[in-house]
Amino acid sequence: MPEPIRSPSGIEIAPVYRDADIDYERDLGDPGEFPFTRGVQPTMYRGRLWTMRQYAGFGTAQETNRRFRLLLDAGQTGLSVAFDLPTQMGIDSDAPRAQGEVGRVGVAIDSVEDMHTLLEGIPLDKVSTSMTINATASTLLAMYIVVAEERGTPRAALSGTIQNDILKEYVARGTYIYPPAPSLALVTELFRFCAAEVPSWNPISISGYHIREAGATAVQELAFTLANTVEYVSRALAAGLRIDDFAPRLSFFFAAHNDLFEEIAKFRAARRMYARLMRERFRANDAGARLRFHTQTGGVTLAAQQPLNNVVRVTIQALSAVLGGTQSLHTNGYDEALALPTAEAATLALRTQQVLGYESGVAATADPLAGSYYVEQLTNALERDAIDLLGRVDAIGGAERAIAAGFMQEEIARSAYEQQMRVERGETVIVGVNRFGDGREPPSISTPDYSALERGQVERVRAVRASRSATAVDRALAALRDASHSYTSPAPHRSQLMPLIIDAVRARATVGEIADAFRASWSEYRPS
Repeated sequence: MPEPIRSPSGIEIAPVYRDADIDYERDLGDPGEFPFTRGVQPTMYRGRLWTMRQYAGFGTAQETNRRFRLLLDAGQTGLSVAFDLPTQMGIDSDAPRAQGEVGRVGVAIDSVEDMHTLLEGIPLDKVSTSMTINATASTLLAMYIVVAEERGTPRAALSGTIQNDILKEYVARGTYIYPPAPSLALVTELFRFCAAEVPSWNPISISGYHIREAGATAVQELAFTLANTVEYVSRALAAGLRIDDFAPRLSFFFAAHNDLFEEIAKFRAARRMYARLMRERFRANDAGARLRFHTQTGGVTLAAQQPLNNVVRVTIQALSAVLGGTQSLHTNGYDEALALPTAEAATLALRTQQVLGYESGVAATADPLAGSYYVEQLTNALERDAIDLLGRVDAIGGAERAIAAGFMQEEIARSAYEQQMRVERGETVIVGVNRFGDGREPPSISTPDYSALERGQVERVRAVRASRSATAVDRALAALRDASHSYTSPAPHRSQLMPLIIDAVRARATVGEIADAFRASWSEYRPS
């Protein structure tokens, strides 16, 4: 008897599907109606296409600004900023620990002056900006706000998203600084601040993407993302926030991988799971039960061998995101397995979205695959398995305890190992890698002179320090240190940190100096 065919998540795929036996009112509903399986808007893309938001950031703020302008001129409709590792870790570019990493995997931002350069010529009241930053999220958002206000744009006019998802850093990515308790309290502080001061800004993008990139299956991506959501919402409620004040601005970030139908079903299942979770567990209204998400095509699916094949992979993945109802999309450049994407590859990736949006017809109707026997039953299967796994996290005591126990990390590591073994045995085919190879070495791509970029960035941060008022900076950082002490205990009455961070940014304190103020109170996290 032949082995059954299974999806990448291990769901057995039948040779043919018949009546899905769906209860339309309970499980689907019309687009824009609870449980939002078919989409969060009644007509979806007929009224407005998804935001085409290409992720970019490398070297200096000036270099990245040039790439932003190129993409906006090519028709991109939103910005997405990648930061280098020192910025993500709260380390200034002239610190010894930053040496060799400045500007390598994103843009180096040390002070608000760098942020001014990064956003030069970009109308912040008209462009939505996403920033992939977590441990230092509050500082980078403060810099964005100060840049806007110094240009005369009020913070209430700003729109965008700050990732600010620290739990997945402990699980899958590693750019955490502080222990979980104060880190989670800082996340909650951003919920409070954005609801009151920046109402069109999403204070978090709860990320399944990085969980998936670490080797998780689609089921694990769903379950662990929603487990982290439960933790964040519970912390916010415990801090005294009202669910309907912050839940409508929660946003999500998912990966799109190669199995077209499993990915489509995953996005549909995510909306339904989230809607029921928010209504039944947290009593959120419909506005707070709508799952809005950004999608990025799978970085780990890109191959260095025969890199033009990645154009096809990215197209399939982008199609799954659109058919699954994404609100925002980044498509990877075909050469990203070799280096940061060239301008040509980034433009082609954007054109891929534009062809889907304007030529393919997929935007003509909401949820065009609804009613497919296969898609509906696959949606149910993913939801069932993800609910089971979410229940295992709940039984441990929630996401923070599950992470501390290593549960999520071990589950993902096991899945990653099993996936790699299937590739090495040839059971999972990677075209041009383990089948249909041509024996040629991957092409080489020229890279910037990072040493020269680093020297220039070090000079800039030192010039900022030399030109500012040392007294004003010292005063602002002392206020931050004093206020941050209230975050070392579980007491619900904590100082409001965001106004103090904004004051420090205005005084030209650097990312590293602000992070050090928190380190003085909270220390750095060392996993046991």
